[in-house]
Amino acid sequence: MAWYKVASKSNLDDEEVIGVAVEGTEIAVYRLGASFYATSNICTHAYTHLSDGYVEDDCIECPLHQQLFRIATGEALEGPAEEDLKTYPVRVEGEDIFVEI
Repeated sequence: MAWYKVASKSNLDDEEVIGVAVEGTEIAVYRLGASFYATSNICTHAYTHLSDGYVEDDCIECPLHQQLFRIATGEALEGPAEEDLKTYPVRVEGEDIFVEI
């Protein structure tokens, strides 16, 4: 596995998500307060980008079927999905955000 720079801290406001592609993998990168997280950017219920969804508290809501996932753990909560999201380790160095793929 390797670490990849995916964004700068200034790219994300609090409770915001962006989508990035890393080595062919679709990743959603989130900012919750001072913490950063990364999950798969594809909903496990139906193919859609979660980065087009809505961050509510500590969850991402899928824009297609309102599926909720807990951002820090990828846990599928309310909605039709039965499979959790894959999560990725994140580290911050200065202003840069890195994800391990």
